Amino acid sequence: MKTPADPVRDYLSAVEREASALPADRRQELLADLAEHIEVTRAERPDAPPGEVLAALGDPRTIAATALAESGNGATGAGLPDRAGATTRRGKVHPLVPLLMLTLSLPFLMVFSEQPGPLFGVIFRITGAVLLCTSVHWTAVQKTTGVLLTAILPSAVIATWNLSDGGPAGDIPALLANLVTFVLLAGTATWLWRVRRA
Repeated sequence: MKTPADPVRDYLSAVEREASALPADRRQELLADLAEHIEVTRAERPDAPPGEVLAALGDPRTIAATALAESGNGATGAGLPDRAGATTRRGKVHPLVPLLMLTLSLPFLMVFSEQPGPLFGVIFRITGAVLLCTSVHWTAVQKTTGVLLTAILPSAVIATWNLSDGGPAGDIPALLANLVTFVLLAGTATWLWRVRRA
């Protein structure tokens, strides 16, 4: 008796066959990225037929050819198709850059409290969040968690503090709030660094 066809397994097998010239670790990374992308897409669109999800990824031969071309050009990794079928490349920005920008935005605000210090701190935070969101080194859940803990939550705390006339009187509460916020930023950046994909 013949087992029913699994389109996802067949698709990934086709990509693996077409990408056989890639080094084994690069090929496994490509397949893992594709499998994760398929899983996330199917979770976001549970009613979409598997064939539609796979068609949006693109032809296995094209994916493999792009991965081979990038590997031959010394790129840092194989491409992963996005939902429109175009191939996204591995990030050119080192994963440490957004983490440093997000973490150092608060000390920048504190050290350079006069204009334009706060402006640069906000620009650091926004740029770091954008670089984090567009990076290929983290999953969507990790990116969302990172942005919430390093950009949105600290910004909300700072805005609330400023709107409440600086909170309780005295410099000690402000210093304590800034210290707790910095520990949150540094802790989240450390976590993101540890869970990043190479």
